[in-house]
Amino acid sequence: MTEGIDSIFRLDGKVALVTGASSGLGLHFAKVLAQAGAHVVVAARRKERLQDLCAEIVRDGGRASAVTLDVTDVASVAACFDASEKAAGVPDIVVSNAGTTVTKMAVDQTPEDFDQVMNANLRGCWLVDTEAARRLIAAKKSGSIINIASILGARVAAAVAPYAISKAGVIQATKAMALEWARYGIRVNALLPGYVRTELNSEFLDSDVGDKLRMRVPSRRFNELVDLDGPLLLLASDAGRAMSGSTVEVDSGHLVSGL
Repeated sequence: MTEGIDSIFRLDGKVALVTGASSGLGLHFAKVLAQAGAHVVVAARRKERLQDLCAEIVRDGGRASAVTLDVTDVASVAACFDASEKAAGVPDIVVSNAGTTVTKMAVDQTPEDFDQVMNANLRGCWLVDTEAARRLIAAKKSGSIINIASILGARVAAAVAPYAISKAGVIQATKAMALEWARYGIRVNALLPGYVRTELNSEFLDSDVGDKLRMRVPSRRFNELVDLDGPLLLLASDAGRAMSGSTVEVDSGHLVSGL
C-alpha cells in the first residue's frame, strides 16, 4: 500500500521548468522535483549559479539543464522554452517562481518601484504561464502549472504594498488560466507560502523583530523549506490531478491568526 501511495507522487519521464531557480525557494523546488524523477530545467538570470545547481542535481543522480531567463522579457521567455525543448522536451510541469520585492512604505514607493515588482511578479508569471500553455497545447500534452504566490496575496503587511498587490494578482490569474485551459488538460494552481526560513532571511527571522512576528503565527513557528515539498509534489504529480484553480496555503496557520 505504501509503495502505491509513494508512486503517485513520482515524476519519472516528466520535464519540469523552474523559474527563479538560482536561489531560495526556486533552488529548493528544483532539487525536490529532480529527486522525484523529473528532468529539471532550471532558469534564472544568474546562469553560473544554475550550473552549480545542475552539477549538484546530477551528482545526486538526477537530470538537470540550465537556461538563462529574464521573466520580464518576452523574447527571453520564448528562448527559454526553446532551449528547454531542445534539452529535454516541452515542460510538463512549470513552477513560476521568479519574483522580487521593494520594501518601503507605500507613500515612498516610486512608480519605478511599483513597475519593477509588478513586471517580475505578475507580468512575468503571465508571460511564462501563457507561453507554457501555448507549447503544451501545440504538443497536445497535458501539464501542471504551479504559480508561487504568497500569503500576502490574501492578507497584507506594511511596507510591501506592490508585492502584496502582485501576489493577489497571481492568485486571480491562476484561477482565470485554470478555467480557460482545463479543456486542454492543463492544470493551474497556486502555492501560497508563509514566512519560510532561507539563507537570505534567517538573520531577520532570528532577530527580536522576527521573533515578535513568529509569535503572531498560531503555531509559533516559521516554515522550513522542507514543509513545501509535499504540497509542491501534490500539485506537480498525478496525486493532484483533480486540482485546478486551487490555492494551497502553507503557512503554519498564519492566515488563520486572529484579527
